[in-house]
Amino acid sequence: MNFGFSEEQEMLRDATRRFLDNECPSSFVRKMMEDDSAHATEMWKKVAEQGWPAILIDEAHGGVGGSFLDMVVILEEMGRSLLPGPFLATALLGTPAILAGGSDEQKNAILPGVAAGETVLSLALAEKSGRYDAGGVALAATPKGEDFLLSGEKFFVPDAHVADQIVVVARTGQGAAAEDGISLFVVDAKAPGVTVTQLKTVDMTRRQCHVAFQDVAVPAAQVLGQVGAGWPIVQRTLDQAMAGLCAEMVGTGQQALDMAVAYAKERVQFGKPIGSFQAVKHKCVDMMVQVENARSLTYYAAWTVDENVPEARQAVPMAKAYCSDMCKTVTSEAIQVHGGIGFTWEHDMHLFYRRGLASEAAFGSAPVHREVVAQELNL
Repeated sequence: MNFGFSEEQEMLRDATRRFLDNECPSSFVRKMMEDDSAHATEMWKKVAEQGWPAILIDEAHGGVGGSFLDMVVILEEMGRSLLPGPFLATALLGTPAILAGGSDEQKNAILPGVAAGETVLSLALAEKSGRYDAGGVALAATPKGEDFLLSGEKFFVPDAHVADQIVVVARTGQGAAAEDGISLFVVDAKAPGVTVTQLKTVDMTRRQCHVAFQDVAVPAAQVLGQVGAGWPIVQRTLDQAMAGLCAEMVGTGQQALDMAVAYAKERVQFGKPIGSFQAVKHKCVDMMVQVENARSLTYYAAWTVDENVPEARQAVPMAKAYCSDMCKTVTSEAIQVHGGIGFTWEHDMHLFYRRGLASEAAFGSAPVHREVVAQELNL
């Protein structure tokens, strides 16, 4: 069986790596950490020129019409370079939601701008509880004439401070199941009553935000899909976002491993490279095993998402649980291989560790997704 990528996808990988090596060195990552928004508009334009935000968008709406596996190739390289900014929020949260639930009019109004790099999107799901399931959605959307009024708050909304529009998951009713009564609204991020506040997090290359909605009027024409039946759209979006984040974590883990192995070969102690000592070499091997296992799980999860098959319900949380542990562990172990220098601000290893911690927490931690898999096993 051929588990490899196509020749075109490998060419895409090479082109992506060259671009990011040139445009996203660690100096740029550090600069964005100190920036008020972590969003460089010039970089965003360059990213759009590469066609990356347009990968999942069909040609009829100004996109490339690529596959999710094409996106995975790009995301893995982004993970190696720790690309800052709202790419994940736009391309893997806002865009898939609009593709899955938007009408032709909504797609025509939004997606060409996304593909051209003119529109930044995000998705607001989690609330104070930090849950990413339907039971955690409490923000109310109340009908008022031909509009809906949104009242409540959302937490951990990625890059909402630079978003033009936010897909908001709200509750329009109750039903027998928590998934009943969930609706999605496309909301102008600058609309009256919307207040966005950045949160302080461990990884400042992407910003998480608190978004408050105080009687925000949203026209009924801005509903994605059917009122009260929006949860399948959210689930499909989360599957893509989590599988994509796993690909990023694989890239981050791989880069941390590569840096650790390179250092182990060049750092000399007691007249020998430290990589010749069993404790160090076996640590590097364990790191490699974890990265390769994570890569296999991620590629399988990405395939299930690309094919939109039922196996995604189990494959995606499996990958998210394992990749979360892998990225956090491998980046931590890479710091240990570097010794004292790995703990300093001047060295780049902490940048990868920070991204690993943030990625582990995004969309639910590893134990959360283990529980999802257990439920799939009827345990």
